Amino acid sequence: MHLLPQRDKLMEARLNAESSWCLRANRICARSGARVFFAAISRLGDGVAWYTLMAALIVFDGIDGLAASAHLAATGVIALTLYKLLKRWTKRPRPFASDARIHAWVAPLDEFSFPSGHTLHAVAFTLVALAHYPGLAWVLIPFTASVAVSRVVLGLHYPSDVLAATGIGVALASLSLWLVPGVSLFV
Repeated sequence: MHLLPQRDKLMEARLNAESSWCLRANRICARSGARVFFAAISRLGDGVAWYTLMAALIVFDGIDGLAASAHLAATGVIALTLYKLLKRWTKRPRPFASDARIHAWVAPLDEFSFPSGHTLHAVAFTLVALAHYPGLAWVLIPFTASVAVSRVVLGLHYPSDVLAATGIGVALASLSLWLVPGVSLFV
């Protein structure tokens, strides 16, 4: 019975450490150049970049681009459903809602923090896109990393939200690639 208070103390210490990381990262956006950059990256991660990518694949690669875009779209629908279910289930408040020192530099798309939908989608889309077009790694990997970082820097997510979303995105993309014959990251 005496283990419960110990577990609660460990959980509180972990949350305080994460809040501390969020606060330090959030201060980066006090500089307007950083704020503009991360807000733009986050906005592109809302879906604009991925829709543009899918359209470009169709325009520049015809039927193969259409197949890749359909694969991305199907993965995206599953990712959206999964992340919405997880957010409703966990109901973790966002960092700026839990700590008044953390500022939300852009408006969140929804109320809850866990997991980062932007990161989950960016990771899943990047891995699926790279299975079809490995040459896009030079642009997709830095973009995805920037989206993930932007979510913490903008005060919208804890680092654990982003790390968990990365793991979920990898798992989802792996499953998606396993289900589609002839498409693999390791060919």
